[in-house]
Amino acid sequence: MATTKHWFITGVSTGFGKELAEYCLRQGDKVAATFRKQEQADEFTKKAGENGRGFVVEVTDEAQVKQGIQDAIQHFGHLDVIVNNAGYGSLGSIEEIDAKEVQRQFDVNVFGPLHVLRAVLPHLRERRSGHVLNITSIGGLKTFPGVGVYNASKFALEAIGESLSQQVAPLGIKVTNIEPSGFRTEWAGSSATYADTAIEDYRATVGENLKGIQGYSGRQPGDPQRAAKIMFELVRQENPPLHLPLGKAAVKGAREKFTALVKELEQVADLGDSADFPAGE
Repeated sequence: MATTKHWFITGVSTGFGKELAEYCLRQGDKVAATFRKQEQADEFTKKAGENGRGFVVEVTDEAQVKQGIQDAIQHFGHLDVIVNNAGYGSLGSIEEIDAKEVQRQFDVNVFGPLHVLRAVLPHLRERRSGHVLNITSIGGLKTFPGVGVYNASKFALEAIGESLSQQVAPLGIKVTNIEPSGFRTEWAGSSATYADTAIEDYRATVGENLKGIQGYSGRQPGDPQRAAKIMFELVRQENPPLHLPLGKAAVKGAREKFTALVKELEQVADLGDSADFPAGE
């Protein structure tokens, strides 16, 4: 079996996408990387040499996504690993983020990955192999005040990944939802949008949490280069996990969420069970 893998990574201009693409190239893999600007794609192609090529793909444009996938397959022959990385955080209280911004959040974080999956799955099914990495977030498992709209988009991507894994496992295709906590990317900085917390009732919850997120930007404990190495090695595992929390805070947060969920379930299990018709009726 060939050890070199061919990657298709969305959102490579910054953050995880940039670090992952560069790490894969250093290890000898081939990378199709997407950007929103032609000059970014051209610069990547020039620096990457024969093992990499940049493509202009706006993930919210389904036709552009299809073309990008087709061009990448034509250039590299086939694709092995698909990374749904492009995304951003829309932060603010649920009441104060307007409908247009909510739509944009879902266009990028949910419908974008769906465009990618619809475009590439016929290729992966034909090859009976492949690995999809969805870059979700610990915020796809656990919610926080002022992060509700972003949480909702990542919860949706988590569900897409989980369902997809059940659909494609018999076809030899693997799926992993990557769930990072705080990493030193531009997620909380230039990549995020913030709705002002003007409602006094939310100052102590939403307002304080968003101040903490902004103040933490650039000082997060997560190392994007270490994350890239982990993802590179993950797709070479025979039985990779469906879920991978990245970062100590992500592991801790996932434990807390599921422990609390099980505890709550046990408290209401009898009540829930009582909603069914009695046995035999």
